[in-house]
Amino acid sequence: MTHPQPVARQMFDLIEPIGLVNFFADEPDEAMANLGFTSYWDGYFAGRAAPLGRVPAEVVDAAFYNFGPGEVACHIPSVWDTTTPETAHAARQQGCVAALVRILGDLVGTRDLDRAADLLTEAAVGAPVEGRVMYAALRALPVPDEPVARLWHAANLLREHRGDGHITALVAEEIDRTECHVLLALDQGIHPAESFGRVHHLPKPYLASVMDRLRERGLVDASGCFTDAGRATKDRIEAMTDRLAEAPYAALAGDALEELMSALAPISARVKDGLDLPA
Repeated sequence: MTHPQPVARQMFDLIEPIGLVNFFADEPDEAMANLGFTSYWDGYFAGRAAPLGRVPAEVVDAAFYNFGPGEVACHIPSVWDTTTPETAHAARQQGCVAALVRILGDLVGTRDLDRAADLLTEAAVGAPVEGRVMYAALRALPVPDEPVARLWHAANLLREHRGDGHITALVAEEIDRTECHVLLALDQGIHPAESFGRVHHLPKPYLASVMDRLRERGLVDASGCFTDAGRATKDRIEAMTDRLAEAPYAALAGDALEELMSALAPISARVKDGLDLPA
């Protein structure tokens, strides 16, 4: 089979819906609320940062990269007054698995799902950890035995592996924590970029300074749209992200990659439908 796109990009398209269960399904929110969290973002930071342990806000801020100045410190380390990192990770996993079981329905327990979980896990634990902070933190955790839990854990590992590489690409292009959201918004056709949901709540003077910096560098024009240089920068970032995300899939021998893609396709499609994600 020929691959018109990089393997890592194709796998991202198949895996991302599984990772998005954490953000678009009710069960993960309910699991975190059951621990005592009363806000979505407390649960988010507790669940995602849990593999890092009780580290300062500065460490989580560096590892996550794309939150506004001071946002991480609103939640870390105070979330650990409510629960422990170990309990938070377990609750996050439990909620995501419950959501997947509900959405996947009759696919649960099938040979194809079990095989997809096995192959995805083989890929997910087959890459070097050097320079991959979030990926390394997750790699230090045990791999679940139950197939749906193993599928989610592997997808989460690969999502964070790709995310670590994406940060490397952003740093290489000197695109900061908020500028990256501007480029993403423009890439998605959102204009003005300042209206994008991940940044619209940030102080207006701060957002204005972000846009001014991008204009000074020639990446956006006076109206806040991409210049040719801005478009090229975004394309380079995505291309480097794909290159840096290839390593896990090299761990699959023979026809295993094609088998994995085939087994994942109906799973990914079912999750997309269940979460009402764009096709």
